[in-house]
Amino acid sequence: MSYLDRWDVVIGLEVHTQLNTQSKLFSGSSTAYGAQPNTQANAVDIALPGVLPVMNKHAAELAIRFGLAVGAKINQRSVFERKNYFYPDSPKAYQISQFITPIVGEGSLSIETEAGTKVIGITRAHLEEDAGKSLHDAFNDRTGIDLNRVCTPLIEIVSEPDMSSAEEAVAYLRKLHSLVRYIGISDGNMQEGSFRCDANVSLKPKGQKELGTRTELKNINSFRFVERAIEFEIERQLDILEDGGEVVQETRLYDADKDETRSMRSKEEAHDYRYFPDPDLPPMVIDDATVEHIKVQMPELPEARQQRFEQEYELSASDAAKLVGDRAFADYFEATCEASDAPPKLVNNWLMAELSAQLNKDDITLADCPISSDALALLLTRIHDNTISGKIAKDVLSVMWQAEGKQNADEIIEAKGLKQITDTGAIEGMVKTIISENPDQVQQYLDGEQKVLGYFVGLAMKASQGKANPKQVNEILRKLLNS
Repeated sequence: MSYLDRWDVVIGLEVHTQLNTQSKLFSGSSTAYGAQPNTQANAVDIALPGVLPVMNKHAAELAIRFGLAVGAKINQRSVFERKNYFYPDSPKAYQISQFITPIVGEGSLSIETEAGTKVIGITRAHLEEDAGKSLHDAFNDRTGIDLNRVCTPLIEIVSEPDMSSAEEAVAYLRKLHSLVRYIGISDGNMQEGSFRCDANVSLKPKGQKELGTRTELKNINSFRFVERAIEFEIERQLDILEDGGEVVQETRLYDADKDETRSMRSKEEAHDYRYFPDPDLPPMVIDDATVEHIKVQMPELPEARQQRFEQEYELSASDAAKLVGDRAFADYFEATCEASDAPPKLVNNWLMAELSAQLNKDDITLADCPISSDALALLLTRIHDNTISGKIAKDVLSVMWQAEGKQNADEIIEAKGLKQITDTGAIEGMVKTIISENPDQVQQYLDGEQKVLGYFVGLAMKASQGKANPKQVNEILRKLLNS
């Protein structure tokens, strides 16, 4: 019997998403990644006496954009509060955050599970400043502190405890990661810490309404590690509960090397942080005109775009979902379709297979792709109008890639003499020669061995140096062999 017959797993996620701003939440310091340690934290960031924070308007606009994307209530009056705690990478000894009245209220996000679509509630998304970074491996006998990240703008997106497995948690996290990049509020770079997750995990007896004691898994920065950390924590709590013990409410860290969680500190409650309104920051008031202006600038959201791709381009649900999962690919796809006579299915196949393979090979993103959507459109048009075969098109793409877009498909086809042979008489003469030279294989075909047809097609393509139209070759072969 599975433990799921005895226990309910309850999971909620808190996702810290760094916002795409040039400066920090309350100061003009740069948010650029990779600077020398402690070169991008000014007097405001570390709250030296006499300085005053000034709210970054663009950060608020990005938070509103997220709220609109998840159908959330936008609180047009929100309050900044001080969350008090001492930690070496937070020189203020408090964090400016939002607690009672956040900028974004309740919303939701849908995910796909084996059982179908599931709606995950979003409790809130509040603005807050990031802390610095402790560097435990930089020195042998001490910890280094880099304050560059202090006061970097974040939204913390808090879900309802609506997930019941590690797989659902990862599905939600991936959907959220795709969304924040799609609407342009964050680069979502998990390696740089722009998108990181805390997971709250608990178990309760099957069907019991009251939630069990939860543990919080801190700062996990990859989808794979989130899944492994949650799975380990479920097993750890299960062992405790089924041995008659009690789970302790605490914060735990996930050790990827050992694939385990370990205790970090006892879990604080809200009152432990002694929240109170920040005396240096007045309530933030957003008028209707600002919300409407942001709403007008919103891009078409992924779910709506997926539905349109399925209807307008006749793509399968899975193909459309993969495309809209990355806005850059979706935009490139639409631009290529607009410029090409090729069917959308062919465009999608080449974008997700051949072009993606080249990008992966060179370890670059679509933003650095040397082949424009117009250039790919011309190449696919030449496949569609039978100027070249799909096989030859792959060779042409390789030449285009090496030429870094300085040669288009027509120029390469002409220079290398790659035009497909579509003259029926020429193909028929070539096929007759092949048939006459291979009587044994002809007899095998006549005896019912249909796979021999592939042997003949291969000989024809070799004889034509790959230029013969494969469809015509097949048709003529069948006609001559069956005559």
